[in-house]
Amino acid sequence: MISRRQVLSLPLLAPGMSWAQGRKLNVLFIAVDDLNNRMGCYGDPVVKTPHIDRLASRGVRFDHSYCQYPLCNPSRTSLLSGRRPDTTKILDNRTPPRTTLGNVVFLPEHFRANGYFTARVGKIAHGAFEDAVTWDISEYAQRGAAAKAQRKKAQARGNEEGLKLTWVATDNKDEDEPDGRTARRIAQLMEQGKGKPFFLGAGFHKPHLPWVAPKKYFDMYPPEKIQLPNTPPDDRDDIPPIALTRTQGDETMTELDKKKAVAAYHACTTFMDAQVGVLLGALDRLKLWDNTVVVLFGDHGWHLNDHLGLWRKMTVFEEAARAPLIVAAPDPKGAPQAGVGCPRLVEFVDIYPTLTELCGLPAPQGLEGTSFVPLLSNPQRPWKKAAFTVVKHGGVLGRSVRTDRYRYTEWGSESVTELYDHETDVHEWKNLAFQRPQQPKVQEEMKRVLHAGWKAALP
Repeated sequence: MISRRQVLSLPLLAPGMSWAQGRKLNVLFIAVDDLNNRMGCYGDPVVKTPHIDRLASRGVRFDHSYCQYPLCNPSRTSLLSGRRPDTTKILDNRTPPRTTLGNVVFLPEHFRANGYFTARVGKIAHGAFEDAVTWDISEYAQRGAAAKAQRKKAQARGNEEGLKLTWVATDNKDEDEPDGRTARRIAQLMEQGKGKPFFLGAGFHKPHLPWVAPKKYFDMYPPEKIQLPNTPPDDRDDIPPIALTRTQGDETMTELDKKKAVAAYHACTTFMDAQVGVLLGALDRLKLWDNTVVVLFGDHGWHLNDHLGLWRKMTVFEEAARAPLIVAAPDPKGAPQAGVGCPRLVEFVDIYPTLTELCGLPAPQGLEGTSFVPLLSNPQRPWKKAAFTVVKHGGVLGRSVRTDRYRYTEWGSESVTELYDHETDVHEWKNLAFQRPQQPKVQEEMKRVLHAGWKAALP
């Protein structure tokens, strides 16, 4: 077996036939922290994301893409290794990614071993463990004095008011914020060139807490105009308590606090979108679209007062397990699919094999995802039968499977279950498995799909 160190020192490997007929495509890899699907291109009528919408207009928007674990370190370790949480054994934000994986070659390292210049600015692996991944350049965009002061102000406000959801509008310019610096540094690296194809990772922190962004973005979302979810008052009556999460302080929020929190999240999403615009502008200016694959994803979803008071992630409800994924790639036939939505199920563990195939690189052994390159040409074609997400609550593992129509979840044992029909219940407000199963044949089939595992669900 070839070790990670040996792979990183290998000479340039002979490329296979890539998506672009043998050319070595660049990769712009945009990772966004805590980003849910509340964006214009995903049909949200409120949130302004013109630059991400433009990216989606050039490529394929995946409408049913799912993370493998709704928390930063487990999700990113799974995505970067191409392996599922059952293999990585990373189920929290404290365990280093290589604790079990050892010398596994992470996605950017595979490109580096195959002759690519690689660089990351911002958060690609989980912040405390960025050194687990080897790059040619590995940087954080440092906060300026003004940005640091505003972050402290947001934290102080939260401490004073007993809230964990904190936000503040700053007087800073975009380029003074860390994400603004990340975007401009990545654009600079594109401009400089290194005489090699590049794999550049732009890791944007917002809309992660605390919600800090220039005031002009907050002005776009007056709290009094924010609509909170119209959740039925009995929604939680049929939800197993173990499926829910709670953070101290959330229960003290007034209705206005909740509206301000949602507005702040949207403001930070729009601020981040503007930084994506900096990157797209660099691609325009440098005429790189014809030889660059651009992928943008949120590492997991995010709750905004769903299910009568859920915030953050760490559930296997749709709002946390589902996250955006957009891929724009040059097409070898000169007629790329552009501006289309793909309704098929894809998983973040699929991104590693997809990028290697697009760029004509040999696929490493041990990957547990499936390249979805065929969906870039034909987004409507039949595809995998299910997507799998897990999360751990209080020492109990919740295993969830999503098919085209249903979500089914088991908590620790088959006696604590959830079943939701997305054809009639997109918000997952009615648990069909509560007490006496209302669709026993469906539940039995979903149980079979879950226990059969990901290999049985392949296209």
